[in-house]
Amino acid sequence: MNQKKQVAFNQRIQKFFTWPLFYMIVITFMTIVMLIIERSMGIFFVILWLIAGVIGYFMNRTTRKHLMSEVINFALSFSGVQKDYLDKLELPNVILDPEAKIRWCNEAFNILVGTMEDVDESKIIEMNINDIIPSLNREMLPSEMEGQIEKIFEIGERHYRVIAKHMRIEMNSKELDLVNLTENEEQLLYTLYFFDISKERMLEQKNNDQKAVAALIYIDNYEEVLNSIEDVRRPLLVALIDRNLSKFANKIDGVLKKFEKDQYILVFQQKYMEELKNNKFSILDEIRSISIGNELPVTMSMGIGINEFSYLQSVEFGRMALDLALGRGGDQAVVKKNDKFSFYGGKTRGVEKSTRVKARIKAYAFRELIEESDRVIIMGHKRQDLDSLGAAVGIYACAKLLDKPANIVINDVTSSVKTLHTQLIENDHYPKNLFVTGQEAISYIKEKTLLVVVDVNRPSYTEHMELLDYFKNIVVFDHHRVSSEPIENPVLSYIESYASSTCEMVTEILRYISDKVKLEPIEADALFAGITVDTKNFVIKTGVKTFEAAAFLKRSGADVIRVRGFFKNDMASYKAKATAVRDCQIYSDHMAISVCPSDVENPSLVAAQAADELLNISDIKASFVLSDIEGTIYISARSYDSINVQLIMEKLGGGGHLSVAGAQIPNETIDGVIIKLKEALDNYSEEGETT
Repeated sequence: MNQKKQVAFNQRIQKFFTWPLFYMIVITFMTIVMLIIERSMGIFFVILWLIAGVIGYFMNRTTRKHLMSEVINFALSFSGVQKDYLDKLELPNVILDPEAKIRWCNEAFNILVGTMEDVDESKIIEMNINDIIPSLNREMLPSEMEGQIEKIFEIGERHYRVIAKHMRIEMNSKELDLVNLTENEEQLLYTLYFFDISKERMLEQKNNDQKAVAALIYIDNYEEVLNSIEDVRRPLLVALIDRNLSKFANKIDGVLKKFEKDQYILVFQQKYMEELKNNKFSILDEIRSISIGNELPVTMSMGIGINEFSYLQSVEFGRMALDLALGRGGDQAVVKKNDKFSFYGGKTRGVEKSTRVKARIKAYAFRELIEESDRVIIMGHKRQDLDSLGAAVGIYACAKLLDKPANIVINDVTSSVKTLHTQLIENDHYPKNLFVTGQEAISYIKEKTLLVVVDVNRPSYTEHMELLDYFKNIVVFDHHRVSSEPIENPVLSYIESYASSTCEMVTEILRYISDKVKLEPIEADALFAGITVDTKNFVIKTGVKTFEAAAFLKRSGADVIRVRGFFKNDMASYKAKATAVRDCQIYSDHMAISVCPSDVENPSLVAAQAADELLNISDIKASFVLSDIEGTIYISARSYDSINVQLIMEKLGGGGHLSVAGAQIPNETIDGVIIKLKEALDNYSEEGETT
């Protein structure tokens, strides 16, 4: 483009110098005419033509030289103005070569660099831009296809929007000298412009800090704590809770409103969120420390919603976060910002509720859903265990009581449920299509078909995840803590993390769903087996409702001897468990990490048994046993209450309970997962009970 402009400019100057030639042609023509008409006058014109030609020749030579000199002087003067303009421009500007070395910069860039302590201003030329701006390197510069890029960098204490443009130019020797290039170097340059946006960022940050955050607060065990102290002390306990929450609200300049005896709403500015995260929501500890003779510690849950565009959405996010906190057992704060959840606290075990009102209400609602449906499809989690299958059998019993056909989805029968599965198939009381695969279940689906998911609340862990997309009505029964990716929009959700097992919850539902509940012995055995396996023979996580459910099942025909038959291992599995226990390594003094051999029928079950066994060793506070199943690494985690393995497993994409948890990690090796597990353990030790 520059060459075309230069050619056009030269042609215009050339035309200017051709005008005298045109005059000479006219005079020559007139001289010839006069010689023809009148000879004497023609001679006179010839003399004039000679004089004019001589004068024109000398004037052309002197004028051309003078004019070109003036043009060059003007061009040089104008180029100097441009250069001076760029040097004095307040916008920092720098030119880089293909290696990202600085070839030229203006005074504003010198001033910018001069504010940085680690940069010698006198040696800017030839420095790599990465030495000045560590976050900017050669790979970030635009390609010829991109043309230019725009990014924001922090330089010193200020923020700059940097526009980098790609240029390929042709220059003469003087221009090459200007940017310190040689003719042998590739004439590919990058020019960078630095726009100071510190003020805009400051205003943006101030605007974000002033946005409202909605927090919903719920006292988890309000009734239970009040019932544990004398009547005269109850007002004092309530006053202490209100006082601590008011002090907390005042500290963060928030507005606290109590709208129920155990529920509050708090509105504060977003700028205090970082402080709350740093002190790990210490209000949870302050509320828990309230003690005036109460047998139970007071625990609270907090759901915090952050939405930059809508106050209404912030409150809705807060409600969703609170539901998640309660679903995870309470005594924690959950922050929901857009699609991301953050968890803080969760130090204590979920407190068992003595009231049966919730279970009765859920049972009535579940009964109505079954009565309105034409069929019930029941689905548990992948690699089913006795709690999952036992709960599914219990739901089948509910459907049978209400005269509705039902099917249980199982794709692969694991060794842990093989005995129960075989007995159910061989029992004449059940139809041949009692068990179906996920694909077969799709053919049974109609508009009013009901899907019941048991012992799992995470879609990716269900036996056949695609089934969830086919149903409008989904019911969830689970005793695991709710994860950040729960099943969306169930018509009924009954998730109680304090329950020992899903079989315990289903048993309680059975007691209220009909006045005359009659179970088949194998159904009672299946539910009893689920409770037994998840409580480790009624040792872990048992409560009053656990034993009441077991007593009900015993009256319904459950037999302990038959149930024990579900738990028998073959010799290979027993040896694999012994190998995992023998070969464990101790990490951080109290953590046992081991690997279960994968050449047994059900490695994940054996790994879980080995993890339980490792806890019987003195000084072991938590155990983690890994197994490799078809390229997916399964982790079984167990602990005593002092270590929350659920939080550790969540760091690896899993979940569970405070003392019983697990994770599934696909496309990884055993060694790689062990490294990640150790990192998660280190982070847990450093951060405490926070995720």
